[in-house]
Amino acid sequence: MFKKQQNLCESVIETMKPKSTWHDDVFLAEHCKERFLTVEDIPEMKSCGVYMGGMAKLYDAYWVERESVNVHTLIFTQEGGGILTTATSVQAISPYTLVVLPAETPFRFELDPQYNYWKMAWMLTPDTPQWQHIASLGQNIVPFGQCEQIWSLMNLVHFEIGGRASYRKLLMSEIIRTLTGFEPKSTSTTARVQALYNEIESSLHLAWTVAGMAERVFISEEQLNRVTKSLFNVSPRSKLIQLRMDKATSLLKQQDWSVSMIANRLGYKDPYNFSHRFKKHFGLSPSQYRKSHRVSG
Repeated sequence: MFKKQQNLCESVIETMKPKSTWHDDVFLAEHCKERFLTVEDIPEMKSCGVYMGGMAKLYDAYWVERESVNVHTLIFTQEGGGILTTATSVQAISPYTLVVLPAETPFRFELDPQYNYWKMAWMLTPDTPQWQHIASLGQNIVPFGQCEQIWSLMNLVHFEIGGRASYRKLLMSEIIRTLTGFEPKSTSTTARVQALYNEIESSLHLAWTVAGMAERVFISEEQLNRVTKSLFNVSPRSKLIQLRMDKATSLLKQQDWSVSMIANRLGYKDPYNFSHRFKKHFGLSPSQYRKSHRVSG
């Protein structure tokens, strides 16, 4: 299944070509939802060096094309995905990545039809020395493990519109601290593998394979095995099972989910295979685990 989705993504992108002509254009389909953070609503943004921001959950169709803007554009993807088109390339935007689009460069980003869903946050920042460490990456998509944190912080800022100025300042400072500590070296293999496991954790229903995982981060299976062992002290296959089993224990505490539903949610098409794997991992069957961890109502 994962391979089919990956091939679909590749086939969609292969039909697209880098652009040579540009025009300013924005489109959101009816079911898209977007919230904005502006200096008018959040005055503290200005002192933090942020011109504007937003959070979006996108469905069906969405695109933004700009010929040239005088601010840097940063996009933090948490779930789903998009497609970035520049003058030199067409690339997939995947979860736990940061898209960097420096000021005065043309670009287009849009919803990836293979997902038909994109949960992301974005920021516009002025072309100042404060942001040079990120803008120096050029037009790029780099691994960024703090996408969920950025989304949560921006969400809290949005809730404080018209609220406590001191709390807004604290939240904005935390966002800036996270980005100030970001280094271009995070494009290393280790960071890509960390981002991969973050993505896997949010999409355990896919039929992940070690070969597909390695291909996802542009390394060999041997490299993936080596880096995974250095990070987690287990093999990629064991890490994948561990993520699924950890999620299984959480889902089993919800009494309204059947074992078959949970198995399917975790990528096991055969519930018996899931039950066997679970018992081997924990020493209890899913039903036994559920009974022993029943939450009293």
